[in-house]
This record gives sequence, structure tokens and C-alpha cells, in this order.
Amino acid sequence: MPTKARREQITAHQWKSGLAAWLGWTFDGLDMHLYTLVAAPFVAELIRSSSTTDPMVGRYGSIIQGAFLLGWALGGGFFGRLGDTLGRSRALSLTVLTYALFTGLSFFAQRWEHLMVFRFLSALGIGGEWAVGASLLAETWPVRWRPWIAAVLQTGVNVGILLACLANLLLADSPPRWIFLVGVLPAVLVFWIRRAVPETETWKAAKAASAQHDPGVRELFRGEARRITWAVLAVCAVSLTAHWAFMFWHQQQLRNLPEVLGWSAQAKNRLASQAMYLVILSSIVGNFAAAAFSRVWGYRRTIAVMSLGYLAAVTCAYGVPRDYAVLLVWLPIIGFFQGLFALYTMYLPPLFPVLLRTTGAGFCYNIGRIFAAVGTVFFGLFSKVGDYRTALLYAGLLFLPAAGLALLLPDIARDQGRSSAA
Repeated sequence: MPTKARREQITAHQWKSGLAAWLGWTFDGLDMHLYTLVAAPFVAELIRSSSTTDPMVGRYGSIIQGAFLLGWALGGGFFGRLGDTLGRSRALSLTVLTYALFTGLSFFAQRWEHLMVFRFLSALGIGGEWAVGASLLAETWPVRWRPWIAAVLQTGVNVGILLACLANLLLADSPPRWIFLVGVLPAVLVFWIRRAVPETETWKAAKAASAQHDPGVRELFRGEARRITWAVLAVCAVSLTAHWAFMFWHQQQLRNLPEVLGWSAQAKNRLASQAMYLVILSSIVGNFAAAAFSRVWGYRRTIAVMSLGYLAAVTCAYGVPRDYAVLLVWLPIIGFFQGLFALYTMYLPPLFPVLLRTTGAGFCYNIGRIFAAVGTVFFGLFSKVGDYRTALLYAGLLFLPAAGLALLLPDIARDQGRSSAA
């Protein structure tokens, strides 16, 4: 990791941009996972079903999650474009305000369609925050820091998810809708970002040099950028589909295990939160392990290795029926390999020109969530009533092509000079 002398060279501007991006990511994690923790009981309430094992609960629950992932994808492209045209700081403020507002409004849902719309709109901001925050740091922090800053940045999502679990525990005795009011808290962050975080010098210089003739989205599919765009799109599409199928369905699988089915709603909530804690705490370790591996193997090889590890762990966990006690042993191993997604945050933005940076990273990374949205619903069709093990197992197989496709990505070691100068 960087030495103390190097840490002392970091400027106040860099610390502020880092804190803003980290907090944005933290609240990203909070707002994105509130639904997964209460999906089954809340959807059952909205459709007036007396049981979370009702097939309609799983069907509508997966449609809502699919709409969320679709919004995430579209938000990545929309706010990514705003990040290139309006600037990183302004766009970051807009993304946080969007996801905070519509997460809070989910409290007022009276039908499952209402919740679907609110989750879709909140996801627009969540998807946009990733590209803007990643580009903000890529343009303010030195290249040698990028593997470690990526790991630290990804812990923001992890901490946010842990906060969601904590909220779920504290509100275990309350109706499931109350948890969405916690999602309003990030709105306070907007005021600090607008006052304390200036636009990056890299963006301002590129904007001035462009004479207001900004490159359009079509430039992603022309010239040298075209191959990079398609390669990144492919990797993100398959890996995010597999990852989000796990993040959504493993919670529903736990709640519907035969030995858990008869538990009270409060006890099921506590088990769901415990499981999520195990996954997320281990993924924090995985973030830093992936950063260390990337220093030796490079980004693309590390992404391939971590993808194969994710596949192996999911296969071992769900290849045969297991009770909740055994699954709680395997979940931290799965969480460790989620560290692969920390690498994307610093690796992807510098692959694109400055005025296409948030557009390119946001479009390529988040468009993969359209496939993830379809995949969450699609793999849910393979499950039996109340049993999502098969859905988890089949979705995990997508990490195999993800590993192969990762090797088609550019070698960042050869591109560091261009990335640093950009």
C-alpha cells in the first residue's frame, strides 16, 4: 500500500473528492439493498397474500427487482452523460438527491406497481452515482493509488449494505415499509458536496479544449473506443447478471428453507440480516485482496480469477440442498469473491477519453444491469415454489464466460501512461 510519505502528498481537494465519492457509494449501498431485505414480506403485503411462499410473491418481487436494475442501467447512461456535460460534482449531487427522494417515497406504495415505479426511479440515481463517483476519483487521485482507492471506495457500498441490515434489525418489529424512510438520509449529503467539492481540473481543461463541442454517445462505437466498449459491455453484462441473481435470490432462499419457514417474521428478518452481514463483511476483505492481486496479475487477470472463485463458491453452496446453518458457512466465501467488483471502479473510467469518461463507464457498466434485470426474472423461473436454489446455481454459471471475456479487456499496465495523462 502507499507509504506514509505518499499519503502526506494527497491534497485537501483529493481527500474531499474521495470522501464525497465514498459517502455517495455508502448511501448507494444503503438504498439499493433496503428492498432485498424486506422484499418477500412487503410484496406479500402489497398483493394481500398471507404467505411469502405464494408464487405471486416471487413473481412480482422479481419483476420489481428487474425494474430496479433496468433503472440502474438507464440511470448510469443518463447521469453519466450529465457528468461529462455538467461536471462531476454537479452530477454527483443530482444522483444522490434522486435516489434518496424516491427510496423514501417507497414508504407510500399501496400496490406492487407503485413500489416498482419508485424502485425504478430511485435506481436512476444509484446507477448514475457509480460512474460519476468513479470518474471523480480517477481524475483526482494518482494512478499508483487506484487499486487501493478502488478497494476503499467499494467498502462504501459494503458499509451501506451493513447499515441497511442494521436498519432492518432495528425495525424488525415494524411493518416492512418503514425501512424505506431510512433511505431519505442521503439527501443531506447533497448540501455538503455542492459547497465543498469542486469540479476536477481534468474535466475543466478538457471542457475548455473542446470549445463546447462535446463528443456524443456514438463515439463509444467508433474507432479505438469501439472494441473497448463492446468488451466492457460483455464482461459487465454476464458478471452483473450472476451477481445480482445471487444478491436477490439468496435472501429469498434463506427465508423459505423448510426449517425456517415456520419462524416468525422477526426471526426471518434477523436471519436475513445475519446472512447479509456475513456476505458484506467478507466482501470488504475481498476488496483489498483483489487490490493486492491486481498489483501482481493486473486488472483483467484478477477479474478472471475472482470470477472463477465466485463460480466455485456458488456451486459448492447451492449444488446440493443445504440447511441454513451450512449456508451461513458458505456465504462469507461467496462474499470474498465479490471483491472483483471493486476493481471495476478504477479500471473502467480511464479506458475512455475524458469527455466520454462518465458516459462510457456509466453506459458500459450499467447497461449490463439490463441483462441483470432480465436475468433476475429469468432465473427465478427455474425455481420451484419457495425454493430458489436452482435459480442461484444456474445464474452462478455465468461467471465462467465472465472470466473468459475478462481476458479480452485491455491490459491496464500498458495503458497507465495514457490514463495518467488523461
